[in-house]
Amino acid sequence: MRKKYKSNSEGKDMIRKFEEMLKNNDNLFFDLDIYEYIINHFIENGKLKKALKACDLAMAQYPFSTELLLDKAYILIRKQKFEQAQELVGKAELFQPNDIDVIFIRGNLMSQMGDFEGAIEYLNGKLLFVEEKDDIHYAIGMAYQDWGKFDEAIESYKTAIDLNLNNEDALYELAYCMDIVGQLEQSINYYQKFIDNDPYSFHAWYNMGIVFFKLGNIDKAISCYEYATAINEEFSSAWFNMGNCFMNQSKFDKAIECYNKTLTFEDPLAETYCNIAICYEKMQLYNKAIEFYRKASKTDPFYDEAYYGIGKCLNLQDKSYEAVHFLKKAIKIDDQNFDYWLEKAEAEYKTGNLISCMEAYEEACLLNPANTEVWLNWSFVHFEQGDVEKAVNLIISGIEELPEEGELYYRAAAYLINQGNYKEAFIYLENALILDFEKHTVLFEFFPNLETQKALYKIIDQYRK
Repeated sequence: MRKKYKSNSEGKDMIRKFEEMLKNNDNLFFDLDIYEYIINHFIENGKLKKALKACDLAMAQYPFSTELLLDKAYILIRKQKFEQAQELVGKAELFQPNDIDVIFIRGNLMSQMGDFEGAIEYLNGKLLFVEEKDDIHYAIGMAYQDWGKFDEAIESYKTAIDLNLNNEDALYELAYCMDIVGQLEQSINYYQKFIDNDPYSFHAWYNMGIVFFKLGNIDKAISCYEYATAINEEFSSAWFNMGNCFMNQSKFDKAIECYNKTLTFEDPLAETYCNIAICYEKMQLYNKAIEFYRKASKTDPFYDEAYYGIGKCLNLQDKSYEAVHFLKKAIKIDDQNFDYWLEKAEAEYKTGNLISCMEAYEEACLLNPANTEVWLNWSFVHFEQGDVEKAVNLIISGIEELPEEGELYYRAAAYLINQGNYKEAFIYLENALILDFEKHTVLFEFFPNLETQKALYKIIDQYRK
């Protein structure tokens, strides 16, 4: 199994020095453990090109390191360069054929190449030669899981846990697989059995919390995470998940407390800062939210959600010119996110940049045509600009996409009445009232004139239940 290296301030400094070395084309010497930290950092942040470069430089200095061979093999597997990965794993096997990391990577490589039976046979064959038998059974479970055989994966994970209750990966994957096969509730009894045997197993409490959260029982999930953190106060993952639970309940102050605990016991992650920012945003403390979104973006310059969050908060404060700048940055990183385009469309509209506004709505609609808001807002921009025909055409396209959405019919009726097309308007109004009578009040926003409202009310009243 690939090792995980604990992040620290020295490691961060080494990353900065390494990146400066690449930029300036210098040659610096790093200790092997620092290289491993740097490689792992780049892998975790999805920077596989830099991770590969770090591997090559490290291997030039430490040509006989099995760890580096496996690190590079892992990256090549991620990049689906299986033949190159096979060569490296083969070299590692010559040095340490029964090393658990070598075995794990070999099994993973075989699975990724589609040889699931071969991977399972290989892993079973290694059970006689290693002490970490729980890790082997976990690897077998992963092979079955990749193969789509979730029942077999469940049995392998259970075997791993029987051998080592604190096999955190097996506990987590077991909950995932039992969720897939519809046995999530049954897994509670399974975790409870281990808790009865070892009440101080914070991993078991943690995973039972995950199960309760997935089942929608947030209070019980919080109780489980509280037990986990009471046993191991430094269990940052449990604090983070507890924060998610409180956020789910709109208890934002408590969520922030939990996320701050997470930051106390692990190096800051962009996701943690972003979740704190979301809490402040929900509390309408937009400047405080922006402060933490900025922290997230500094922690990970490629974390698009942070730029989106800043743009959204600025837009809510009517600082739309500034908002557009950050929304563009978010879209540059992820141009397939519907929410980013929709927010950008609204910000561009506020700035008066109608061409960019229309383009953004079009992109949003292409990405998610099943969203009601995009059809309502996009058509309204045309309506407000006096192009009622275009507004009508767009809203009818929306109705064709979402024929059960009553609000679209109300909007079509409003546009058609403004156009003077009363006969067709009343057809859409009738459909709207049948589909969703309660939303009829949206019509009155378009007709402030009392006489018009009275006329509409007479029609609407006929459909009152």
